[in-house]
Amino acid sequence: MTDEQFPDAPPPEMFRAEYWDERFSAPERIWSGNPNVALVAEAADLAPGRALEVGSGEGDDARWLAEQGWEVTATDISAVALEKASARIAEQSPAAAERITWWRTDVSGWEPPAGAFDLVTSHYLPLRPEQRAGVFAGMAAAVAPGGTLLLVSHALRDLENGMPLPPWPEMFPTLEELAALVPEDHWETVTLEERPRPAVYGGTEYTIHDVILRARRRA
Repeated sequence: MTDEQFPDAPPPEMFRAEYWDERFSAPERIWSGNPNVALVAEAADLAPGRALEVGSGEGDDARWLAEQGWEVTATDISAVALEKASARIAEQSPAAAERITWWRTDVSGWEPPAGAFDLVTSHYLPLRPEQRAGVFAGMAAAVAPGGTLLLVSHALRDLENGMPLPPWPEMFPTLEELAALVPEDHWETVTLEERPRPAVYGGTEYTIHDVILRARRRA
């Protein structure tokens, strides 16, 4: 994979349901089938409660959370992704499936219920810069007192280091941007860092970096 495979800017269709419906309609899986590494690392020690996952994709994070005892609301812009994830998890992990509610939502025009969840999480959510502040603020507002906000994105440094990621710097939130979501008078920041992890793209091994924010809302 090379930068030449990407356009100069994010195509408008990338932010529409039709784009993701087509992508998820392929018979093969897009991702590994495992929960995201940062989710497992950051949420394993949390007491289960009500969780909201924004951008649930193939459902592997939602399944993992449900298997830990969480009652999960999993949202995605793609109805195809939700239908396939729901069917697969119902077959593979029926007990977990009973703990998951699937919602089709376009986050650009949706606000989750305020203070309703003990964990609000999203991984690698593709957002335009002008969308990001409002969407992330809405997710933060959905965290109940004592609950946790967990946001994970790709790090800009990986573009600079030649990682085969879309060459769109504006799509990569910084640590400073995420930190601004959780002011100290209302939040306790638990994790705010760029964390390396191994990844394989096109048969080549890389060290990729996740930008991770985990914060606890003060009661």
